[in-house]
Amino acid sequence: MAFNHLPAGVHDALAPLSVTPVTHSVPMAKNHRSDRPQARPASHPSPGTVLDRLTAGPSRAARITHTEHLPPRAGRHAVWPDRIRPEVIAAVQACGIEHPWAHQALAAEHALDGDSMVVATGTASGKSLAYLVPVLSTLLDGAEAPNGRGATALYLSPTKALAADQCRSVKELSQPLGTSVRPAVYDGDTPFEEREWIRQYGNYVLTNPDMLHRGILPSHPRWSSFLRSLKYVVIDECHTYRGVFGSHVAQVLRRLRRLCARYGSFPVFLLASATAAEPAVAARRLTGLPVVEVADDASPRGELVFALWEPPLTELHGERGAPVRRTATAETADLLTDLTVQGVRSVAFVRSRRGAELIAVIAQERLAEVDRSLARRVAAYRGGYLPEERRALERALHSGELLGLAATTALELGVDVSGLDAVVISGYPGTRASLWQQAGRAGRSGQGALAVLVARDDPLDTFLVHHPEALFDQPVESTVLDPDNPYVLAPHLCAAAAELPLTEEDLDLFGPACADVLPQLEAAKLLRRRTKAWHWTRRERAADLTDIRGTGGRPVQVVEAGTGRLLGTVDAGAAHSAVHEGAVHLHQGRTYLVRSLDLEDSVALVEQADPPYSTVARDTTSIAILETDTEIPWGAGRLCYGSVEVTNQVVSYLRRRLITGEVLGETKLDLPPRTLRTRAVWWTVTEDQLDAARITPEILGGSLHAAEHASIGMLPLFATCDRWDIGGVSVPLHPDTLLPTVFVYDGHPGGAGFAERAFHTARAWLTATREAIASCECEAGCPSCIQSPKCGNGNDPLHKRGAVRLLTVLLRGAPEETDAGESAGG
Repeated sequence: MAFNHLPAGVHDALAPLSVTPVTHSVPMAKNHRSDRPQARPASHPSPGTVLDRLTAGPSRAARITHTEHLPPRAGRHAVWPDRIRPEVIAAVQACGIEHPWAHQALAAEHALDGDSMVVATGTASGKSLAYLVPVLSTLLDGAEAPNGRGATALYLSPTKALAADQCRSVKELSQPLGTSVRPAVYDGDTPFEEREWIRQYGNYVLTNPDMLHRGILPSHPRWSSFLRSLKYVVIDECHTYRGVFGSHVAQVLRRLRRLCARYGSFPVFLLASATAAEPAVAARRLTGLPVVEVADDASPRGELVFALWEPPLTELHGERGAPVRRTATAETADLLTDLTVQGVRSVAFVRSRRGAELIAVIAQERLAEVDRSLARRVAAYRGGYLPEERRALERALHSGELLGLAATTALELGVDVSGLDAVVISGYPGTRASLWQQAGRAGRSGQGALAVLVARDDPLDTFLVHHPEALFDQPVESTVLDPDNPYVLAPHLCAAAAELPLTEEDLDLFGPACADVLPQLEAAKLLRRRTKAWHWTRRERAADLTDIRGTGGRPVQVVEAGTGRLLGTVDAGAAHSAVHEGAVHLHQGRTYLVRSLDLEDSVALVEQADPPYSTVARDTTSIAILETDTEIPWGAGRLCYGSVEVTNQVVSYLRRRLITGEVLGETKLDLPPRTLRTRAVWWTVTEDQLDAARITPEILGGSLHAAEHASIGMLPLFATCDRWDIGGVSVPLHPDTLLPTVFVYDGHPGGAGFAERAFHTARAWLTATREAIASCECEAGCPSCIQSPKCGNGNDPLHKRGAVRLLTVLLRGAPEETDAGESAGG
């Protein structure tokens, strides 16, 4: 029997929320005025004082597992390169910036020298100015050219909101420069009547990769004047381009470079990233160009106190009687409440939109018990709000009218909210880069700041709050992407051929995998070779072959049965387990039951309901090895990496009571199997190793299954992935290896680079996995170590002690060179 995990789509059962009223450990002010907001403190409180108040009382103090103190850092100034136009320097000085930081001046120097460059420094270090100053100076030079349009620049951001923010900043900075700089946002929201003006006259165009892929590149003849004059391409927040999305963006950028070359331009790429390991390597994979890195952060920083916080165990019991901790959501709501009572301006980062709304509601209710006026000083902030709503919230937080926000990562990227004193992070955000990005939102004005990471009840969060060195003594992760993924490359070759016939000379640009992919596209009659070039053969748009943010397949539309209203979509790969008939589906805080799933038309009909249960899909998975690329002996066992085919079938679903997790029943489903060709890492053990680990046949399946669960949970510490991006299978006797085998695979067609990263860091990854299981205080396994929220087998069987012994024996044979000198994050 195989024990398996799907990478995405299994409904995550709601963790129990404590309903016990909070006893605030922070002294309450006695004379609040109810008719107006409480006055903001005249000075910023020290982060140590704020933390002391939060942890007053024995029960609160015990929740802190570690406190890290990062001392303040002085800034280092430099001078702008003498090639920067004096008008630009004057405009910067008019904004109150007399001298640049050293890294800003160095980045500008590289940009003017024509070096593609990535600046990878901390939050609030002035990355935007580092690329804006040389770009604006070049646009001014171009405006004085006697002939032609003059220089142009293209800005790419991962979100429309960030592009809009940047456009406002550019307009403010360039206002003294007159009409020589003409910034404009060009995305799906741009009115059609404005688009022609932007194409003809805009010289600083801000857009996103999606619009570049679907709108600009396919219409390149209409953009010929802009592309012919293109001097710079700015790629902001480039660390977000990872996995399959990053691989798609890498190919979109290669298409852009190809068209620019045909028009006679060779733009310089300027990238901005959060602090990352080997930023130049990641930037080169993204752009396909040599890239210089600027990573020595010369900006000043206030004191940062960073606390790790573990919620307490409750009296409730979850699956198979496992102990359950109080949720990170409930803890975060408490902390946001207490910070607001203290008058501390704070943001609580939450991974889901629903979680952000829920934390805000809980905090408002508890603040109303103290003083009704305080309840109005906390709000939610997430994607999906109208731009004017977001701007109003940002202004209210900046002014002190709002004291607290519960926010998704919509506030993490680039939005400038200065003056915050504290950040609460509800659950590890997936990467150390995101963790520091979120923590850096506080203290941007140079004052001290407090950051608190509240652990969720899962293996990775639990490991991190008890192993602070994994956060504070390790570099941030490398960005993982794989532009050579054939499932990514194929549609972009079609799109490139539709833009301009594809020649032999173009193939080096798109990578070595072209040699294998082009014949397949010809066989599928998508491309046809005529003389020396490949041509697109269809009438439909080639750019529509792929959604660069999707995982493949037509998304399933979720439609309200009574009204016909479209509620949203679910990725095709997740539909079988997320919107099967009878599934509980959550949308914008409302609960729906799925009445039917039509796979042929890709529609799920739902109706609003309020069931007292959640649903969890059960499935079966088999995995076949197609090709082994690399294998390394691990003692008698082996560690391997290669191509696999995963076959999965959702066979039933469980109904579980919301609060207790009690199983109310199981319902069979009749859904077709699905196959996925992807990349995987796997390891085998021999009979001798099982004997050494005292693993009997009775506990073998549970030991492998527990090790698989925990290794999936820990991989995001070593690769820039989410546990929902990857899947796993454990088999006591696999037909291809004829040995007990554990697989961890990328949950995307063709792979996303995560399994490859796992292979290269396997020794550190599995060592951390073993430590996470062994150090958990539970008796037989719980969500903090070996239970998984997405287990298709209902977390059965699992054997905690067997997993520890098995990994101990396996790691004894791990060669030192397996890590190839790589650290946990690097």
